[in-house]
Amino acid sequence: MRAIFKLSVCLALLAVSALAVPVRAEVAILLEEPYSLDGTLAGTGHAAVYLSNICAASPTQLRRCNPGELGVVLSRYHRVAGYDWLAVPIIPYLYAVEKPADIPLFAGPKLVWFLRNQYRTKHFSDIVPDPLPTHDKESEDWYQLVGSAYDRTLYGFQLPTSPEADDRFIAKFNAAQNTKSYKLVTENCADFVQDVVTFYYPDSIWRSKLGDLGVMTPKQAAKSLVQYSKRAAKQDPEFQLTRFFIAQIPGTVKRSKPVHGLMDGFFHAKKYFVPLAVFQPFVAGGVATACIFGGRFDPATGAALWTPEGLLDQPLSKDERKAWERELQAIVKSDPSLKLAGAKSAWKPLQSASEFHLDPQGRPVLQVSSGDSVLNLGASRSNILDSSPAQNEARLLLVARLKEELRAGRTKKSSDRLIRADFDLLQQTRIPPATLSASSGSN
Repeated sequence: MRAIFKLSVCLALLAVSALAVPVRAEVAILLEEPYSLDGTLAGTGHAAVYLSNICAASPTQLRRCNPGELGVVLSRYHRVAGYDWLAVPIIPYLYAVEKPADIPLFAGPKLVWFLRNQYRTKHFSDIVPDPLPTHDKESEDWYQLVGSAYDRTLYGFQLPTSPEADDRFIAKFNAAQNTKSYKLVTENCADFVQDVVTFYYPDSIWRSKLGDLGVMTPKQAAKSLVQYSKRAAKQDPEFQLTRFFIAQIPGTVKRSKPVHGLMDGFFHAKKYFVPLAVFQPFVAGGVATACIFGGRFDPATGAALWTPEGLLDQPLSKDERKAWERELQAIVKSDPSLKLAGAKSAWKPLQSASEFHLDPQGRPVLQVSSGDSVLNLGASRSNILDSSPAQNEARLLLVARLKEELRAGRTKKSSDRLIRADFDLLQQTRIPPATLSASSGSN
């Protein structure tokens, strides 16, 4: 009997150990593409830090993550209630919602603002209270705290840490003064990233006197970490940098632009560089030399697709993208009502005339006017099939999303697994069944 009892205990311990999930501990630079005025002018984008094993006890206090939590993003902001940095969970930071299932499938500026403001009201009311600041210059940048992936594509460069190092980091940041210190040249968002990452890896990030005139830029922070990791890997082959990207959410929000440093941004801005080359050719030659010999850096090289579940997927290959594109074309051809689904001219009036609210589960919903009635259309993967009267609008939304995901361009946008999930939703909205020829073509 005693032997049976010991055997039972051993089996139970084995079962527990098999279910135990190893603690992840990583630090990553998030290099965020520029958009709006920054994309037109400087093009340097933004930089933040993602910590997978550290979470936010509040926007200004850190703690260890509990099982199932995905980590936190820390960033220095210019004008948010007088703070130097703020902590936001990774999902809200990217998508302005709290759960991956609630992320909108297709978003316009009006929906993005609605989600950001909903999250602010629930979580940042002490920092940015109602009424919203219109002339308060010290809080006008609050919207940058959440929903980054609506505005731009982000690139991640991740190295392992340890729980012990995370604990030391938490203790240091929770005890330190957190008051505004932003300065464009000497204390910007990239300088903050350097401070955080070099806490874990001293001398891993450095300034470029040639390419950025000694100013720390987001691109230089990522580039120097990649160079550091290559040197470290020569000493320890098990030391590996993980590269990933976070795709910009499909929708009518303008797409972000390539990220640049100071000198290469000037070099690529023809409206500035061409006149300089004409009137000051020696200066222009110096700019071109700095860009060429400063070394090229493509943040998308070798990057996997980061998904909201915290997984890394292989992005679609060119052949896979074309195969799925043919599949979508066949579906649209079979239903003429879908032909304008991807046109921004069709979606802008729809979204501008729509109102938004959250359903009882906190998921975003579009109120769409249809004749004399109002239809409720679930905007996320978890509720888009909930309203039968709005299934035609659901089909239009899903086709618009797929067209954006499969559109050729400089950035990759999805993976085979995620495209399959979107096609499955499309089939469930009573689209006439189509043979998924891409399925066999991509295996």
